[in-house]
Amino acid sequence: MIDVPPRQVRMTVAASRHRGGFTLIELLITVAILALLATGAMTFADLAVQRSHEQELRIALRQIREAIDAYKAAADGNRVSKAADESGYPPSLAALTEGVPDIADPKKAKKLYFLRRLPRDPLADPAEPAEATWGLRSHDSDPDDPQPGRDVFDVHSLSPRVGLGGRPYREW
Repeated sequence: MIDVPPRQVRMTVAASRHRGGFTLIELLITVAILALLATGAMTFADLAVQRSHEQELRIALRQIREAIDAYKAAADGNRVSKAADESGYPPSLAALTEGVPDIADPKKAKKLYFLRRLPRDPLADPAEPAEATWGLRSHDSDPDDPQPGRDVFDVHSLSPRVGLGGRPYREW
């Protein structure tokens, strides 16, 4: 028979009790920390999605506004027909994608296109057609109260939400 001192036996029994697993308090603290980290990750994910939508909105607005300006330049350069009482801005957003006859072309067969496709407002309902997702401002309307009219001078988002910078999307 092997002779083991009593103190060593007590330490071996105590050590075997701690190796059994986690205590309830350790598990609760671990779950609470994981829940806190998951909440922070969800907030960060929501913020990333909103930033992505805002970036898409900036790009879409820039594309449409550049096409409107190109249409106006073509009208001022006598490449697009306009009446004397017209501003020279496109009559609708569809005119940017459908094309207009180039009156400078001697054969009158060529069309001028300003957009391949009309971008949609990323904050709007995906079921709506792209042209219906934008608010229109006529050349004759007040900048503080944009209203549609005979032409399209500018576009804005119809979303009632506010951007990360605190400015409403419809004011972009």
